[in-house]
Amino acid sequence: MQANEIIAEYGKLVRFSHTLFALPFALASMFVAAHGLPDVKILLLILTCMFTARNGAMAFNRLADAKFDALNPRTAQRHIPVGKISKRNAALFVIANGAAFVFFAWLLNSLAFYCSLPLFLFLLSYSLWKRFSCLSHFMLGVAIGLSPLGAWIAVTGDFALFPAALGMMLMLWMAGFDIIYASQDIESDKKLGLHSMPVKFGVKNSMLIALLCHFAMLGVAVFTGFWWNLGLPWWVALAIIALALLYIHIFRKSNDLDRVNRDFFLANIAVSFLVMFGLGALVFTGDLNAFFP
Repeated sequence: MQANEIIAEYGKLVRFSHTLFALPFALASMFVAAHGLPDVKILLLILTCMFTARNGAMAFNRLADAKFDALNPRTAQRHIPVGKISKRNAALFVIANGAAFVFFAWLLNSLAFYCSLPLFLFLLSYSLWKRFSCLSHFMLGVAIGLSPLGAWIAVTGDFALFPAALGMMLMLWMAGFDIIYASQDIESDKKLGLHSMPVKFGVKNSMLIALLCHFAMLGVAVFTGFWWNLGLPWWVALAIIALALLYIHIFRKSNDLDRVNRDFFLANIAVSFLVMFGLGALVFTGDLNAFFP
């Protein structure tokens, strides 16, 4: 197998396209922290840390779930169950990405370095939660929701409330999406003894929980807009997000789970880029300079 084919296979293993869910939130946080674009070195290190942390976490997820994936018709053709990538190579991929993540965090600043290894181990732990608790969706949300705070620390070397608010938005959004995504595997999860909201509460009630998560996310976004006195681009972005949520959760007519998941995949990308647009427009027009001196 040629190098480009190997890279492509590992990209599929970690579903690289899903990086678009969290990356715009992290970039939005970075824009605010840096009052625009940071130094090129910082930007590249943030992107590299996002890339390696997510690669390691997703590869560990595939490695930890290989035996379950092999018994689930929807996931039986994934790379490790069918032998396209061995468990040994997947483990080495996790270790290599974890080491790279810690190294690149060290190049950023001391706080980023001190947080890097505990954070990476926490990201790995998500994959184990479904064995014990239906709250695993929220653990995934927290893991992904830490990205705006990570980007802020990368720029400033300090903690702050604003990126935590962005992280709360992202956590609620991703938890709701993961609940919907898990509805595809309800029968398989029951047989394998895995925990999820659909297994515990049924698909219909889980869809309601996802709805509550997403409108709670919108509530946090509204609070964030008022608390930090964000301008018109933010409110325009939230209005579009609210309309999308109303359509997907309430007004859409199809109940086909495959269609629902496709719609939410697109909505994930749209929401992330709308948040980045809303904050980016404020940053680059100078409207946030008064609050973030």
